[in-house]
Amino acid sequence: MGLSKERKAVLEGLCKQFRRTLIETLYAVQTGHPGGSLSATEIITTLYFEVMKVNPRNPSWEDRDRFVLAKGHAAPMLYIALAEKGFFPKEELKTLRQLNSRLQGHPCALKTPGVELSTGPLGLGLSAALGMGLGARLQGKGFYTYVLLGDGEIQEGIVWEAAMAGAKYGLDNVVAILDKNGVQLDGTVDQIMPLGDVRAKWSSFGWNTLEIDGHSVEEVYDAIQEAHQVKGKPTLIIAHTVKGKGVSFMEGKHAWHGKPIGKAEYEAALKELEGGR
Repeated sequence: MGLSKERKAVLEGLCKQFRRTLIETLYAVQTGHPGGSLSATEIITTLYFEVMKVNPRNPSWEDRDRFVLAKGHAAPMLYIALAEKGFFPKEELKTLRQLNSRLQGHPCALKTPGVELSTGPLGLGLSAALGMGLGARLQGKGFYTYVLLGDGEIQEGIVWEAAMAGAKYGLDNVVAILDKNGVQLDGTVDQIMPLGDVRAKWSSFGWNTLEIDGHSVEEVYDAIQEAHQVKGKPTLIIAHTVKGKGVSFMEGKHAWHGKPIGKAEYEAALKELEGGR
């Protein structure tokens, strides 16, 4: 059964709220990664507010679902979702990337409630997520592990070694989502290292593969539910997204991978987001 109209409206409202909070937070601290956070908004929001079983009052609950942000530079959007969920006070967002803050530029599992894995070095997230999936199987646990990959990230060789392992062990309790926005740190993915037919490659590695509009909370939700029905193999959901989604002058621009937001840009971005673009 898909999302109800009411739940879809709630999730879409959260996405608009989170985008505004992201711009306000990054402008205030003058650091952080807007582009890849904005492209992942619907994915992270749908996972935390419609799909995953987590308990902010008990972050270490053994039966919780796990989320691994393999593209660790999108940490600001993860923190916004965690704060909204109640893992830590929203006021703490103002300390992003500051000395002694629990909210560093990339997620830290040792410091931040709700963070499952310290990420930043691209490529390691999928391997760790598969390890969590194997651990669940060995312990007879029914939780799922979700991992969000970047398309620049899957240029890393370790990702393909992990893809082979996931298929070998038939880890149907692991769902990988590819934030396929086509842009990385210093150019487009096609300019830096073309990926070719991503779906055909992952399918040939033995994964169940799906393709969706990554900015549709409904399609994100439906794809995850479909993945849950597949037995004997892990699933990769290829989510087609736009880097900087929601702020027109950021969309598709590699310069906004990690660029500080100026005053005029801040005002223009909020004006667009307040208009519900």
